[in-house]
Amino acid sequence: MAHRKPPLREVHADRGAKFTGFGGWEMPVEFDSIRTEHSAVRDSAGIFDVSHMSEITVSGADATELMQRLTTNDVTALDPGDSQYSCITDESGVILDDTVVYALPEGLDDADAATPTYLFIPNAGHDEQMYERWTTHRDEWGLDATVDDQTEEWAMFAVQGPEAPGLVADAANEEILDLSRFEATNTEIAESECLVARTGYTGEDGFEVLCPWDDAESVWGEFDCQPCGLGARDTLRIEMGFLLSGEDFDPENEPRNPYEAGISFTVKLDTEFVGRDALERAKDEGVDERFVGVKLAERGIARHGYELRSDDGDSIGHVTSGTMSPTLGEAIALGYVETDYAEPETRVRVVVRGDEKRARIVKTPFLEDK
Repeated sequence: MAHRKPPLREVHADRGAKFTGFGGWEMPVEFDSIRTEHSAVRDSAGIFDVSHMSEITVSGADATELMQRLTTNDVTALDPGDSQYSCITDESGVILDDTVVYALPEGLDDADAATPTYLFIPNAGHDEQMYERWTTHRDEWGLDATVDDQTEEWAMFAVQGPEAPGLVADAANEEILDLSRFEATNTEIAESECLVARTGYTGEDGFEVLCPWDDAESVWGEFDCQPCGLGARDTLRIEMGFLLSGEDFDPENEPRNPYEAGISFTVKLDTEFVGRDALERAKDEGVDERFVGVKLAERGIARHGYELRSDDGDSIGHVTSGTMSPTLGEAIALGYVETDYAEPETRVRVVVRGDEKRARIVKTPFLEDK
């Protein structure tokens, strides 16, 4: 099956990008080198094309109820311009996807406080699945809501790093600097009406910019900083301990609930949503395994699927993501271990190509100043 292409695929190719398939899309994995791009984001600024992320809008009289019943966080807490990180779970509480939900600012997509319009961002390649989930439940519950898959109508860029706020303010206006974390506004960039949110996936300050698909090149061109690919995006998020759909959780291959995955803050049990009862039981009973950070004390890289063992040699879990941290110069990993071994500074072993490597459990983020 042919991969979908972001609107700037050829622009990236002309810049010398190397590409990879991800979530059904052909995306740039690196432009110069992962280390160069990673360092730019930590030290100055970088821009990522994340147009492979899905965009679905939900509007109408019952939009709030539909969003509330299909996501784990409290959608009613959002005023226009607010957003929140949330999960989408099945009846057993297993995470189908994680997402950011926006209550669109007034004036964008005819959003207003009385009947808000929501935009939520499923992960790459999940737009059709989530569109079907939303419309099926809407019809089953008899709700008045319009669900629209706009994934190929919007381009999405992430400008991240200590210098990112200044770059975005120069391209848009100084007022965007007043936005708090997880706040969004509509503004004009390169004569294009954009949604700009103070969100990101790197641990640095920055913004995510959504613009119309056809305006992608002119908006991208407003930001004079290092272009970055999915390789640096991965090393940056691992250093922060952020989950990656399909790696750190997956309903088929890595079924996890938010309590196991370390994101229980997304679960509001005083709301009614699919999977609520199962998650209340998980909270009351506790979980057998927990998501942790791991730092190796010996040479080697912990890769997805590698076994984690106790000092006594017992199998206690496995790695879901791992890399050599460009910032720390050390091998780090994320994964699940039995709860008894999840406390920071617990000594463990990572089995790397048949050899046990000494390691320890650490608190995330791996970077002390984050």
